Amino acid sequence: MSLSRLLLRALQALGALWTSPNTLIGLAAGIAGMLAGARPSWNARDCAIVFREFPWGPGGAITLGNVILHTGPVLDVPCRTYAHQAGHASEPVIGLHDHERAHVYQYLVLGPLYLPVYLLCGGVSARNPFERAADVYALHGRGWWPRYFRVKSM
Repeated sequence: MSLSRLLLRALQALGALWTSPNTLIGLAAGIAGMLAGARPSWNARDCAIVFREFPWGPGGAITLGNVILHTGPVLDVPCRTYAHQAGHASEPVIGLHDHERAHVYQYLVLGPLYLPVYLLCGGVSARNPFERAADVYALHGRGWWPRYFRVKSM
């Protein structure tokens, strides 16, 4: 394993530790969902425990730290971007797993600050920069961090 890959794994482990309070909330919800039929599995690609067939919610998925709660049988399904659904843009279909993976990465950076910052930015909305960044990542495979939070180079 190369030094850069080792460094990436070390940073992911630190991020997982940093966001562990959120992950614990997700695990508690997932375990409660298991009583109603949710099925957990580790998804290395998404760096998360995915609870499939989660029994509560309007449909789709929600990420809490390194946990993804998904109402469907598989996370690898097509979906529309928030901007497309809101009529702000005409964009191609994205993969739900890619969108949720972007949120996992965002949690690794912000840790326990993620939920308050996310809610201050508008919650579940096409105007939320975290949702927009997750859509961009799902569309292009890069850009999971919100644009107006990026540090500008000098």
